[in-house]
Amino acid sequence: MTSPGTWKQLVRTKDVDDVIHQNDADPTEEGHHARLDRRLTVWDLMGFGIGIVIGTGIFTLTGTAAKDNAGPAVMISFLVAGVVAMLAALCYAELAAAVPTAGSSYTYAYTTIGEIFAWIIAWDLILEFALGAAVVARGWSGYLQGVFDLPKAFFGEEDSVINLGAVFIVVVLGVIAAMGIRESKLVTNALVVVKVSICLFIIGVGLFYVSLDNQKPYIPPSEKATGASGLKQPLWQWITGIDQTAYGVTGVLVAAAIVFFAYSGFEAVANLGEETKDPAKDMPRGLIGTLIICTLLYVAVCFVLTGMVKYTRLSTGEPLADAFDQVGLGWAGIIIGTAAVAGLTSVILVDIVAMGRIGFALCRDGLLPPAIGRIHPKYHTPVVITVGTTVAVAILGAFVPLAVLAEMVSIGTLFAFLVVSIAVVVLRRTRPKMKRPFRTPQVPLLPTVSGVACIALMTNLAVETWLRFLVWLALGLVVYLVYGRHHSTLHATGSDARDLPRG
Repeated sequence: MTSPGTWKQLVRTKDVDDVIHQNDADPTEEGHHARLDRRLTVWDLMGFGIGIVIGTGIFTLTGTAAKDNAGPAVMISFLVAGVVAMLAALCYAELAAAVPTAGSSYTYAYTTIGEIFAWIIAWDLILEFALGAAVVARGWSGYLQGVFDLPKAFFGEEDSVINLGAVFIVVVLGVIAAMGIRESKLVTNALVVVKVSICLFIIGVGLFYVSLDNQKPYIPPSEKATGASGLKQPLWQWITGIDQTAYGVTGVLVAAAIVFFAYSGFEAVANLGEETKDPAKDMPRGLIGTLIICTLLYVAVCFVLTGMVKYTRLSTGEPLADAFDQVGLGWAGIIIGTAAVAGLTSVILVDIVAMGRIGFALCRDGLLPPAIGRIHPKYHTPVVITVGTTVAVAILGAFVPLAVLAEMVSIGTLFAFLVVSIAVVVLRRTRPKMKRPFRTPQVPLLPTVSGVACIALMTNLAVETWLRFLVWLALGLVVYLVYGRHHSTLHATGSDARDLPRG
């Protein structure tokens, strides 16, 4: 049984003023934390945001969600997922502007609901970004194989001994991420231009081949779903015993949970708070601007896709390229495949950058060994932890087929959004006079709706996804209790800072 003293230790919180002070402190002053360089503008933030959001979701999930769940109403599914993401973004915006720091939702939890919950959310984010990067790396390798007809044994998803394509792209981007945020933003912004351009190409060319007859019925009538039983069924179905249906309103909502993967990662922008020139103004604009642009592009692409080809004939592997092929524009499929390679590249890069920043925050707080979070004197990045996470992602991408784990990215994202929604309400109550350059509207109503919406989408994910997620969190809890709890900078009275990572 946990004693009152132990529980108090587990839920100890950081002072918000201390967090803000450590971000603004001169890194050359004795006793202060090493600091990341402030080089990013609002356009850079939106570049990073769009770079990580537009990727695997739009290039692959559109076909699966439309064909198996929602039909042409997949547009509504993307809108629903986008609204949930926007609610969370409004919560992120307040915290990111008020407490601009590496670690984002981890730090927000640390200052509001306690250390152990902060550790759990950080552990969750590491899972989200690591799996996301590995999944996308394998997808990148597959698109590369298709464009250049490379050997499937080394670049394919199935029957491959080792996926060399995934290893190659992860290592290259890991080096770029370690070299500095300037190099990372240049590569990301260039790839974002390519990615947005191909989305506009799909919309502009595809509109001439849209037939509204292909979108009838807009919401196909409900029918009993097949293949979802046991641990593979959604959690809500397992709890209630209600048979799962495809299509209809229920199918649209299930599809919303599936395509939410397409919005995962935008919160990585909040991890760049310490590297933003004017975080008070640029953080809210970067977060909200990213989601508005991505949602508009998603809905437009879905309209074109389901208008070009009847939803029952959509490909679940490469829906966009296949749709153009079905209307006699095979050459466009090559262009789309090439652009997908570029688009997925930026997703992997931002994932790796985000993991480095979360690891840096954990090391600075003593929850992980400080030595691995030191800032490199030349590159001004946490090189050791960036290299370490790059190696881990490369190994996963090389050997592990991660299709069955893709839903874990969604559950990790939604869990982080839930914590941020709670943090906004808690911080409003505990620090009502704190300076807030951006204020989330309608608090506590909007954060409450955001949290409930996140939980609702999470219940549409498979039972086995929940089990894997809980196992990962349990492993993280062991690491915290064995190491983090005893080495936390808050463990010593007065927040002893002698072992903090330095430049």
